[in-house]
Amino acid sequence: MALLEIDRLHTFYGKIEALRGVSLTVGEGEIVALIGSNGAGKTTLLRTVTGLERARQGRVAFAGQDITHLRPHAIVGRGLGHVPEGRRVFSGLTVAENLMLGGYLHRAVPRLLAERSARVFELFPRLAERRGQLAGTLSGGEQQMLAIGRALMAEPRLLSLDEPSMGLAPVLVRAVFAVIAAIRKSGTAILLVEQNARQALRLADRAYVMETGRIVVSGPAAELARDPRLRAAYLGGEVTA
Repeated sequence: MALLEIDRLHTFYGKIEALRGVSLTVGEGEIVALIGSNGAGKTTLLRTVTGLERARQGRVAFAGQDITHLRPHAIVGRGLGHVPEGRRVFSGLTVAENLMLGGYLHRAVPRLLAERSARVFELFPRLAERRGQLAGTLSGGEQQMLAIGRALMAEPRLLSLDEPSMGLAPVLVRAVFAVIAAIRKSGTAILLVEQNARQALRLADRAYVMETGRIVVSGPAAELARDPRLRAAYLGGEVTA
């Protein structure tokens, strides 16, 4: 049984069908990449899985339990974390306060929150240096680190990441992907939406390609990286090891 199972999901914005029968799975400890052009429905899929949008048809199951109609906080409580596109940190709060909000469901156990924040600071030493700084004054890369760290405060079994490298300098992109690899190494599964298809396919175990609200291709990431149609459409030429 997969950790996350999405079965024939349909999501609408008014009369516009954004997801048209999407099905995919993510296994325990696996990195699954979701690639496609802008407007393909990738962000809508993550928002539907995490309860921020409502599916009109279909089913989402997590760890064998139906979560299709649960509210976002309940989904987080089940172990499914989300890092939204654009980071969405609380700019008027400090780094430490943002992290505490990520652990809000466990606020009655301060010792647990302290242990988790210590792990986040170990993963992101730059955040440790800026724990008292307002999030709105951080650089884009630091805000992305904070958004990921905030989601990790709930200790998710699966983390969905929406465009984590967007707008970052190449050196920071490499750092973010290294962190994603480290998160997976700790046992957390990853569902990754990423415009940088080349990097995503290098990191992922499997991948799905979306077009106009549908999954059109899926398979092992290494195989998709060698597919000449995908290289032409998303990778700008051949992928080298």
